[in-house]
Parts: sequence; C-alpha cells; structure tokens
Amino acid sequence: MSDVLEVHDLRRSFRQGGETIDVLRGVELKVGKGEIVALLGPSGSGKSTLLQAVGLLEGGFQGSIRIAGEEAAKLDNEGRTRVRRDSLGFVYQFHHLLPDFTAAENVILPQLIHGADRPAAAGRAEALLTSLGLGHRLTHRPSQLSGGEQQRVAVARALANRPALILADEPTGNLDERTADVVLAEFLRLVREEGSSALVATHNERLAARMDRVVRLHVGVLE
Repeated sequence: MSDVLEVHDLRRSFRQGGETIDVLRGVELKVGKGEIVALLGPSGSGKSTLLQAVGLLEGGFQGSIRIAGEEAAKLDNEGRTRVRRDSLGFVYQFHHLLPDFTAAENVILPQLIHGADRPAAAGRAEALLTSLGLGHRLTHRPSQLSGGEQQRVAVARALANRPALILADEPTGNLDERTADVVLAEFLRLVREEGSSALVATHNERLAARMDRVVRLHVGVLE
C-alpha cells in the first residue's frame, strides 16, 4: 500500500509569556492509500496543530510533510494552494458552510474552483448528497438543515473533488452522541467508497475504534 501522507520529524513551537512551548516534538506518521487513521488525544494535545501543518494551512513548522508524493517544504504559496485544492479535503467540528448558498451549491462551488463545468459539478453534488441521505434537501440553505445534516453537507463538500486525503478535526464534536454515530458511519462509508484516505482527530476512544488504525498524540509525539 503506497502512502498518501508521510510526516517525518515534524516540530512546532510557540512563544507564550516569554516561554517556548513545544507543541509537536518530532512527529512521525504515515497514512496509506485508502486508510482511515484516528488521531487520538485529549483537548490541547496538539491534534489541531498537527492537522494544520498537514493541511498546509500555516507556516512555522520544521520537518518533512509529503502529500501524494510532493514535499511541502519545496512548495511556494501557489504550490501549497494547489496541493490543498487538488489533494486535500477538510471537515471541521463546525461545518463552515456558506449560509447564502444551498446544500447543493455548497458542494458545487469547490468543484467550479477546481475547474469542473457546472453540469458535472451539479451531478457530482447531487450524487454525494443523495448518498448521504440528503437528496430531498438539495435546495435547502444551512439554516434550514439540522446539525447532522449540515455536517453531512460538509462531508460531501470535502469529498467533492475526489481528494487523496481527508483531514477531519473533531468532525462530530458538535453533535449529540446518536447523531455523531450516524454521521461518522456515513463519513467512513463514503470515504471508503470514494477510495480516499483520512486522518481524523478526535478525543473519543469509542469513535476512534471504528477506524482502521489509531495513533495517539502525547506530549507532542505520536505513540
């Protein structure tokens, strides 16, 4: 199995109150093609910092991050933007849907940015949302959807451009337990059906156990 993500000796420090805080201290991680990995750790353990690094969302990191074979350290801002657009999908604890757009439009828009024509993008959006049980909600805006439905739209949006790797940061953390179970099951099913890989940050041991592999972040290193 080839690796979609390879992280080597990843380090990140912050200055706070005149002190240096080492959040990541030489992280080593690989995610294989088609593999779903749970990143487990308590709040404040650095899970979000690690996902931000892997998602090429901010600088200040030391070490190597290879995504779909490309070394992030060798990329300029345009190259990092291209990798995020072409190879990565993101799901957050809060859905971050565009409030003035319908469910379908929220899934269509990233495809148009990626260069798809509108009929193809609309067809892809309808297929993904229907697969997630939202075929009857295509024209509804986020404010007209439940929390679980909003997060399903966010999952569809993340998968719209068929990314190699999905990065999910507490994707069910804002949902009640029953809804979280349903949304996670749909997320895992669809990621597997699409052939993507995923790195999913969570503090929930029960949810993490449903993924292919669990890695634990402790004092800035993975165990």
